Amino acid sequence: MRTKSMVAALLGVGAAWSVHAHDLSSDECTEGGDFIRNAALSRDYGVTREDFIGRMHGDLQAIRAFPPEMRWFVQDDDDEGFLLTHAERVFDAPGVPESHENDFLQACFLRIGEQARLHEDGIRAARANELDK
Repeated sequence: MRTKSMVAALLGVGAAWSVHAHDLSSDECTEGGDFIRNAALSRDYGVTREDFIGRMHGDLQAIRAFPPEMRWFVQDDDDEGFLLTHAERVFDAPGVPESHENDFLQACFLRIGEQARLHEDGIRAARANELDK
């Protein structure tokens, strides 16, 4: 039953995204922060690292059966690694759940900023290329 809940939490239907790297939204960061906080709460209630991370790997494998545009956070390998890394930190460097959530949110919003800069650089390069013609 918990596996189905985790799969449901990781899956989501939203707008179609680019085939390239998935650009995160602020909603996804917030929901990911909730997931990480809940991972820490699970740890506090006795779920072991092996059980949680093992279940998460299984859920991530199941999620790959769905097209990327039908997934919530884990639309590509980068998303998967990002979420998994933060879940592992919950167990490897235990702290209060809100601290793990805040660390995730900070990293996630920094990632959004970097994605925006990359898009801006691409637009500038395209405009410069058009001017050179």
